[in-house]
This record gives sequence, structure tokens and C-alpha cells, in this order.
Amino acid sequence: MNAENGPRRVSYIVSNELVKASSRLPSNKNRSFLVHSLVQSYGLLTPSRDDAGTILQVLPPIPADIRELSAYHDREYLEYILRDDIATCNDEMGAEFGLEEDCPAFPELPQYVKLVGGATLTAAKTLRDGRTDVVICWDGGRHHAQKSRASGFCYVADCILAILVLKRTLSATLGNGPVPVKPRVMYLDLDLHFSDGVSQAFYAPFARSANPQILTFSIHHAAPGFFPISELSGLPDPTSPSFDPFTLSLPLECGASNATFARVWPIVDKVKDAFRPDYVVVQCGADGLAGDPYATWNWSLGGEDGSFGSYIDKICRWGCRVLLLGGGGYNSPNVARAWTYLTSIALNRTLSLDADIPDHAGFPLYAPSFILDVPPGNIQDRNTEQYLQHVEDVYSQVIERLSERVASSAPGR
Repeated sequence: MNAENGPRRVSYIVSNELVKASSRLPSNKNRSFLVHSLVQSYGLLTPSRDDAGTILQVLPPIPADIRELSAYHDREYLEYILRDDIATCNDEMGAEFGLEEDCPAFPELPQYVKLVGGATLTAAKTLRDGRTDVVICWDGGRHHAQKSRASGFCYVADCILAILVLKRTLSATLGNGPVPVKPRVMYLDLDLHFSDGVSQAFYAPFARSANPQILTFSIHHAAPGFFPISELSGLPDPTSPSFDPFTLSLPLECGASNATFARVWPIVDKVKDAFRPDYVVVQCGADGLAGDPYATWNWSLGGEDGSFGSYIDKICRWGCRVLLLGGGGYNSPNVARAWTYLTSIALNRTLSLDADIPDHAGFPLYAPSFILDVPPGNIQDRNTEQYLQHVEDVYSQVIERLSERVASSAPGR
């Protein structure tokens, strides 16, 4: 990664059209506007090389066309949701494609799908082409979308589309000449909810590829009746015939705090070391922060080891190229606080958690504190010593199996 030997190159994906379309998302109305307005109000989007040794470029997304979206999605699904009259459609096909309940059709849906899908693809291509070290796309991270169905507020599987772009074979000069290189992509999901769409897309328990390229790792909450219901959301069982060392899951109990996240960080780090990724895609859902309406975890933004900010800071120092995506989060001012803070970390310009919210259009929404911090709440952390020890015991076996599979892969990738 260039940041190790010179200035860290950071790209930030945004445009007025993207903000407008994302702000119409029924589950997160106006959230995109709040996020980008707060980032800008702190002066973080001034393209320049600053004293922190960071080079920033702000890039507009190139809208995705149906061919690019078809790299994963079924054509029939795309043709339906991209209809100009989608908001007035009320037929059985809509229900078949998931356009009901938590994923209603809305007038701007075609533009939303093209722009959000295009934003994440723009980010991934910028990373793949070596033009940046860290790229930020807060409007992406739609990890529940299925191949031919909307789900969990997600209509476009932008995470999967990005992974497919990043895994494409590159050429490199090794020894006597150019040889094909198959990059490894690690997908790390920090959302409160399990990354069912992404994990299921790449789950391959019986595959024995000589060159494993993709590893998905979701840290989330799982409980009976908690969305999404998936057999993959529990702790992996390395002794099971259906175990896939490249599809990993780490469920945390209610009240997960900085202390719990600090405890499980070494697992994340060891998985990374075993897999040795070239790219890391991080879904930074903020619905696990204290103050979210889901009120399930008690994660805080920064201030100590194990915080949301500490995770992103460490990941950006791994030496891999990093794609930071958005995701869940339903206290919109707190999401804006979180992603602004994470942006400052990626830029090596970490803001103070006590920084006053600058005067801008969204200022009144940051009452009563009017500062950047999202502190922990009072929810009891139910991740007991016994449970966390069990997690560590399981993952010692998982990492051993993962290391064996990676070590046996073909040389030169």
C-alpha cells in the first residue's frame, strides 16, 4: 500500500445527484444529505495534500448501467426495478422481487440503484486501478440485497459488485515475465445485522479452489427472530462438512461494548494475517452504535481500544488497499457523526470527539450535545467471559483451517 512508503491517497465518492437519490431511500430519508453535509462542514472535503501527508480526491460516481449491474443481479429483476413507472406498479411481480414491506418501490428507485451501484463500482475501480489507497463510499454497503430480490432496505448488491470487480485477474511481472495474479479480497462487515446477501453469494462449502480469492467475515448480532434469519449467521463449526473457512461469522450478544470489540479484534487481525488480502472491503454500518433505535449494542465511536474508530484506524494501517462503505444506521445524526469521524481517520486528520458541530444546515439535529462524539449508553454487555472464551476457542480452529487452505493454494496466485 502506497501509504506505507509515501502520502496516503484517499478518494471520496459523492455528487449532488447521488446525495439526492440516496436521501430518498425510504428507510433512511435525508441521511445521505446529513452525512455529506457534516463531512463537508468540518472541511474534510477540500482536495489537497495536507500536513498529515494525505492526498485527497473527491470523485463523482459514474452511474451503473444494466450490463454492470448484471454482473450479479438477474436481468429480469433489474428490468423490473429500473422501470420508469416502478412507483406505480402494484402487481405480483413486485412482491416476487421483494418490493414490499421493508423495501417499497419509490419514484427515484431506478436512479437510486444506478447511482448507488455506480458509486460503489466507481470506488472499486479506482482502488483496483491503483489510483488510491483508501476509498470512501458512504452511500454504499447494501449488504442484504439478493440476486433477484430486494431485502432489508437494500435494492442493489453493491458490496458484491465491488468484490467481483476487485477479484478480477491482474497481470504482474514476477521472475521471467508477466504472470496472472488473482487478488484476494477480504470483506469485513461491522453492521449490527448479519451480511446475509454477501455471505450467501460467496458461500462455497464444497469448493476446493486452488486459489481462494474471497473471504467474507461478518461481526453482528444474532438471536431468534432477529433479522436476517440465516444458517450462516452463527459461530462456524470447523468440524462440519458444510464448513467454509472463507465464509466466517462472529455473532455478539446484546450490549456489545468497546471492551467486547477489543477482545475480538485479535481474531479479526489473525484472520487477515491468515488470508493475506490485497483488498479489504469494510461495511461500516452504524446501527450498532449506542443511541440507534435498535438499541441492541452499546458500541461507541472512539476514545478507547475496541471503539468503532479504533477498528477503522487499524484496518487503514494493515497495508492493504481499503474500501469503506456505509450500511445500516437509523439515528441519522449519529450516523453522520460516525462516518464523519471515520472519514477524518482515513484522512489521517482525526477529529476530536469533543469537536463542536459546525454551523450548517443540519445543525439543529445534533441537539442536545452539539458535539461529534457518540458515547456509550447504559446497556449491559451480555458477552460474558465464558462466551468470549468459547469464541476464541472456535476461531483458533477456524484460523488453523483457513491457514492450511491458503498455504495449499497455488504459488503466484
